[in-house]
Amino acid sequence: MNEEKNVLSILVDNQPGVLSRIVGLFSGRGYNIESLCVAETAEAGISRITMVTKANKPVVEQIKKQLHKLINVMKVNDLTDTKYVQRELALIKVNAKPEHRAEILRIVDIFRCSVVDVGPDHYTLEVTGTEDKLAALCGLLKPIGIKEVVRTGNIAMCREVQ
Repeated sequence: MNEEKNVLSILVDNQPGVLSRIVGLFSGRGYNIESLCVAETAEAGISRITMVTKANKPVVEQIKKQLHKLINVMKVNDLTDTKYVQRELALIKVNAKPEHRAEILRIVDIFRCSVVDVGPDHYTLEVTGTEDKLAALCGLLKPIGIKEVVRTGNIAMCREVQ
């Protein structure tokens, strides 16, 4: 069976050990987590975990059933086959030799990035977008020389029905 990327949005109690139990559930069953982002929601005491995993449908159904069994898990939404908004934040430190600075700034403008730090031999860029946008940006910056990349992982939110 074909594996596809699955985006899960999980509402949990903001309690110590909850994330550890969820990650333990995945590792204990041999499931891989491709990206993981956790933050408190607008409602105090509740956090949202956005998790991306690559698996086939039966495995995802098993994962969801196992997640529902955990005490501090309030709700599990599989966003994969729904309409949702998805973004990722990345900080990219790139070599900024004098002969490349104008080119980097053109790329920054095209991708609607921001230069958030400047050093004698580097720029640090901040970019928000889809995985494809980040991959395209990195592809253009790679020949110039990427020193370091830090990414948040995906966050996602279901679109409202209109």
